[in-house]
Amino acid sequence: METTNKLKDIKEVLEFLYQEFPQCFKQKDGIKPLKVGIFKDIAERIEGSEKVSKTQVRQALRKYTSNWRYLEAVTKSDFRIDLDGNQGEKVEQEHIDHAQKALEESRAKLAKRKKQQRPRQDSEAKSFKKKPAHTAKSGDKRNTSSNKAATPAKRSGKVEPLPASEVKVNNKVKVKLGQALVNAVITEVNKEEIHVELVTGMQVKTKADSLYII
Repeated sequence: METTNKLKDIKEVLEFLYQEFPQCFKQKDGIKPLKVGIFKDIAERIEGSEKVSKTQVRQALRKYTSNWRYLEAVTKSDFRIDLDGNQGEKVEQEHIDHAQKALEESRAKLAKRKKQQRPRQDSEAKSFKKKPAHTAKSGDKRNTSSNKAATPAKRSGKVEPLPASEVKVNNKVKVKLGQALVNAVITEVNKEEIHVELVTGMQVKTKADSLYII
């Protein structure tokens, strides 16, 4: 039987993208914001490939576009690029703001993890005020207050749910992520499972009841 070199690890899939589209995907230097809808372009280029699946590409894109270097590129670049490195649409201010917020939240989460690695110092600081019932609970309260500070302000005005008739590929929508509404494009509709691409290029799986009219 013939064996195919099917990629399994996300790192391998990313390496595949670096090699297949070197003008678009960069490991460190030269990272640029990706064209909105680039997943569809990749899917067309790799159609019939036995090495990588569309699901793997979606996962790799999610990892690539959530990287700090990529988010920083979105905040500093004027234009997006396509698979061949050609300049595309302008990076809108809303996209820059969203990337900056994602970057700040990601850094805040890392800072929290580092703090949780020093529970003794935290508990000693608390002991001067009152005896902690449980170190973990103290940490939880601290995390809760931090989360409240990081919670985005609610948007003013009404938002209307997306009609079922408008749940179609390529339609622009707003998708609810936590308490925020983020602009996105529907890339795939599979029964109740809907895939959208955020303004940062990140791929997200969601449900119809989380989509709103843009």
